[in-house]
Amino acid sequence: MKRLFTFLKYLTLILWAMIILFPLGILFFGSFMSLEEFSSSQGLRLPESFLYFDNYVTALKEGQLIKSFVVTFFIILVSVVMSVFIGSMVAYTYHRFRFKGRKLLLLAYFLVSAVPMVVTQVGTFNIMTSLHLYNTIWAPIILYIGADVTMIFIYLQNMEQLPIELDQAAMMDGASFFKIYWHVILPLLMPATTTVSLLKMLSIYNDFYIPYLYMPSSDLPTVSTGIFRFVGPTQTNWPLICAFILLSMIPMLIIYLLLQKQIEKGLSQGSVKH
Repeated sequence: MKRLFTFLKYLTLILWAMIILFPLGILFFGSFMSLEEFSSSQGLRLPESFLYFDNYVTALKEGQLIKSFVVTFFIILVSVVMSVFIGSMVAYTYHRFRFKGRKLLLLAYFLVSAVPMVVTQVGTFNIMTSLHLYNTIWAPIILYIGADVTMIFIYLQNMEQLPIELDQAAMMDGASFFKIYWHVILPLLMPATTTVSLLKMLSIYNDFYIPYLYMPSSDLPTVSTGIFRFVGPTQTNWPLICAFILLSMIPMLIIYLLLQKQIEKGLSQGSVKH
């Protein structure tokens, strides 16, 4: 029975790995094919040559990949910094203080997250237009900076490990509530901050809907909307899209590898109580 369980366990892991790697294999092989070659094989066979780099060169130039990186990471930087600031302050206030409507505050975040974003887009779009933010880089930033439930939950879980005596000791030294948050609580929440920052970065980096809706100008391309340049009314250049996607994966992959230990620590730290 134990051997059967071990066999099924590894078989499941192998099958799951194959399911995940199969689309990546199509992207990799397809990026080295011409349009005619890809159309005849659908990327399901090896390319004739792994030295065919025309798709990568075209993706960099015509896809404005470098400019897309600059615009996207500017949006990410401002949005993540503001979102972390708001989310950590909400978690600090909710965890450390007792006030009327405290439970309703967290319930409100859950209710808002339960409403599909598409349902509220008419009103949101009218607000952005009236504020003259449509077709500017600030429209998606304002929409992204809101702290979501996942962020607040991770911060709350990590704050369980921070004893209230830290706040009391700082108050005895004359620190205000904001100084306690800024100089005591926030530095100790660094693993959680790393985790929520990366989750927010991935969400913004992969989002197509908001940039495409609020920044339709070709002068403000993002990585997600840049792919749309190779989609035509009659024909889609899939080899170029494959090359573009592979190149766009590199920055986030590097960031994840550099911050992997901090991310795992941030996710697991709040799950163990001492």
